[in-house]
Amino acid sequence: MTSTSSLRFLKPSLLALAAAAFTLSAQAAPLKVDAAKSSVTATFKQLNVPVDAKFKKFNATIDFDAAKPEQGKATVEIDVSSFDLGEAEYNKEVQKKEWFNAAQFPKASFVASSIKAAGAGKYDVAGKLTIKGKSTDVSFPLAVKKDGATQVFDGALPIKRLTYNVGEGEWKDTGMVADEVTIKFHIVAQ
Repeated sequence: MTSTSSLRFLKPSLLALAAAAFTLSAQAAPLKVDAAKSSVTATFKQLNVPVDAKFKKFNATIDFDAAKPEQGKATVEIDVSSFDLGEAEYNKEVQKKEWFNAAQFPKASFVASSIKAAGAGKYDVAGKLTIKGKSTDVSFPLAVKKDGATQVFDGALPIKRLTYNVGEGEWKDTGMVADEVTIKFHIVAQ
C-alpha cells in the first residue's frame, strides 16, 4: 500500500473520530451540586413528637434537562454515619447494628429509573432506594425550579423504617419510634 492510499483510508477514519468526539462533548454533563446549600433530612416521630435529623454527608449526581425530563438521571448516595440527631450519644446509638448498622452498610442510596413531567415544574420520580442492604421500588413527587443559573430540586419521600430493618430487636416496637419516616431533600445544582 502506498502512503497516498493509506492517507485516503485514514482520512475518513479521522473524520468519523472527530464527529464522535464532537457528539460526546455536545451531550449534557451532570449538574454540579452545591453541598453547602443542599440538604437531606429524615423526619420521624419519637413518642409522638416530630424529630428532624440531618445527614451531613451525601453525594448527588444529577443529569436533568426540564425540556427532556424522561432522559434525566439521578443518583444520591448518603453516608449514614453522618446522621445527626443533635446529640453525640444518640448519633452513636443509631450507628449500631439495630439501627443503621453503619459498619456493615455505610451508605444508603437512591437511583432514579424514571422521571416524568407532571406539569408546572412538578415531576414524578421512580427508582430504587437501598438502606441497610435492602432495596425497594419507591416513587415520589419532585419540584424543580430555576433560580438564576441554578436549579433547585425539592422532594419528600415517605418510607417505613421497618421495611429496611432500621430499628431491629426491641426497636421494632413502633410505640417509641414510629415506623413512618419522611426523607426530605433540597438539592441546589448548576
